[in-house]
Amino acid sequence: MSKIVFFCIPAHGHTNPTLGVVKELVSRGHEVWYYSYELMREKIEDTGAKFIPCDKYDREQKLTPKEAERLGGDIAFSTEVLVDTTLALDDAVCREMEQLKPDCIVADSMAVWGKAVAMKLGIPFVSSTTTFAFNKHSAKIMKQSPKGLLSMLFAMPKVNKHIKRLQDKGYPINSILDIIQNDDNTHTVVYTSPEFQPCADTFSDKYAFVGPSIRPSTGSIQKEREKLVYISMGTVKNRMLPFYRNCIAAFENTDYQVIMSVGQQVSMGELGELSANIKAFHRVDQIAVLEKADVFISHCGMNSASESLYFGVPLVMLPQTTEQGGVAERVLQLGAGIKPEGTNAASIRAAVNRVFDDPSYRENAAAIGAGFRRCTGAAGGADKILSLCRG
Repeated sequence: MSKIVFFCIPAHGHTNPTLGVVKELVSRGHEVWYYSYELMREKIEDTGAKFIPCDKYDREQKLTPKEAERLGGDIAFSTEVLVDTTLALDDAVCREMEQLKPDCIVADSMAVWGKAVAMKLGIPFVSSTTTFAFNKHSAKIMKQSPKGLLSMLFAMPKVNKHIKRLQDKGYPINSILDIIQNDDNTHTVVYTSPEFQPCADTFSDKYAFVGPSIRPSTGSIQKEREKLVYISMGTVKNRMLPFYRNCIAAFENTDYQVIMSVGQQVSMGELGELSANIKAFHRVDQIAVLEKADVFISHCGMNSASESLYFGVPLVMLPQTTEQGGVAERVLQLGAGIKPEGTNAASIRAAVNRVFDDPSYRENAAAIGAGFRRCTGAAGGADKILSLCRG
């Protein structure tokens, strides 16, 4: 029996893909400790892992809503938050790992404290990558606008200042690329397929592309019309009232059945009166909806895109961050979705109609989904981790 420790950041999109692997490890009789946040406690404990809260150390938990919106778009601020959390966790985690003596540490690619502790203490390490694996080849898909490149250039002095704070505490990190880039010497579990991963053949055999973790649906959705359009902009940057109103205007009194998930920051009253073919909710069981949906209007986060494609549902994509833009670019390359020309009602309706009118979008989405199902899944992720366990 092995002792395995997981570290993750407080994000559903980074936590959810790991849960199937954790459950698989526990089912095989191994002990798993999972360092995370109270927000994730229930779903982690449901896997059988031992949950350890990190909330008091985490800078992100103390951000104002306005500050939270800067994450993902402001590289200097994101680095500052990451470094603050890493240094706050440093002493406690090192002390606990020395006592626990785990056989392996698994850390999200953004939870740099996990990798750093493993390197300090000589513990076998596996990176958990819930986005695309990132190297100089696959980075080409993460296209930056001239404005974005200029912003990054001006941000680098601040970024380097925060990297220096890590170096002063003995962390083997030379640049921001050591945080965001995967290297060929690190054993890595990637939650996508070789076909969906850009430039998969440029990564070493230390990479295991195990496919997305798709949980079973927990509810059921009634498909009331021939064509079902699902709309969701994720769980973070989803206060997008004007966009939701444009979607309502685009589809009201049409033959489409429309299900909208608008998050907790928008009140139903703000949406106005809905026609009979449109239903709005604060949250839905996304898997249950995608099992029945025909088109998904999405921010194109990695989890949402993977779930959509797993069920062969093509995407109409409105990415909000660089990472989401990279996912959207890959979907475009593989012909499984499109971007609307704008976010007004006419553009949204035209994009959805185009997807319905051209069967190649659904065919290409189905092909990607078939590739996902050929992957080894949670069992393959568990096998990769156990192959690194010492002893």
